[in-house]
Amino acid sequence: MIKTPAEVELMAEAGRLLASVFEHLDEQTLIGMSTLEVNDRVEAFIVDELDARPASKGQYGYGFVLNSSRNDVICHGVPSADEVLADGDIVNLDITLEKHGFIADSSKTYLIGDVAAPAKRLVRTTREALWKGIRAVRPGARLGDIGHAIEHHARRAGYSVVREYCGHGIGREMHEAPQVLHYGKRGTGLTLKEGMVFTIEPMINQGRREVLEGDDGWTVVTADGKLSAQFEHTVAVTKDGVRVLTLRAEEGRG
Repeated sequence: MIKTPAEVELMAEAGRLLASVFEHLDEQTLIGMSTLEVNDRVEAFIVDELDARPASKGQYGYGFVLNSSRNDVICHGVPSADEVLADGDIVNLDITLEKHGFIADSSKTYLIGDVAAPAKRLVRTTREALWKGIRAVRPGARLGDIGHAIEHHARRAGYSVVREYCGHGIGREMHEAPQVLHYGKRGTGLTLKEGMVFTIEPMINQGRREVLEGDDGWTVVTADGKLSAQFEHTVAVTKDGVRVLTLRAEEGRG
């Protein structure tokens, strides 16, 4: 669970490369593109340009390098040639990358074309909720502090937090201890220590928090058909705070 300083630096390199994948996507015109085409472009960039491995491909038998979760899809959406990103959509692209034996994990919800104000508000609030959780990370803090910060921000905006899926420790394996819940009470849960590395990845629903699992064994959607958004970063607990290993240039210091 605890990474050495050298291991954190290797994870930071994987995180820096993964951030560059999203910066590459930011330059693409996603409207009119199928989610499978997005997947294939990301795979080519990771393999050919970054000389890295797309860690999701083959994990648990999954056949793609990313999850594409559009509109009412909460998480684990499967890329498809038949799913074309249209004006007004929101889509979360969740990507993992391995370099030097260590894995980084991050996701971003994209606004496609002219998106309605309620959807924009959901996406903005979800991004803010992620950063509320990140800012709760420091040595001596508790996992419940992270969950409380996220849930409080989402609920204050009138949204619900998905409970069935959570953040996780990460390193040489994609999923390690601990589980990082996106709801909870302050002062409860595991105490954070320097060298811990994990993801924070809240899924925030416009309506109720209940979920439905699709027939494909992967896709998870909102039970009420309303929108869902997600953002994710891989973070490390430092001596005096937190380091976001997958930070993108657009985010500055968050």
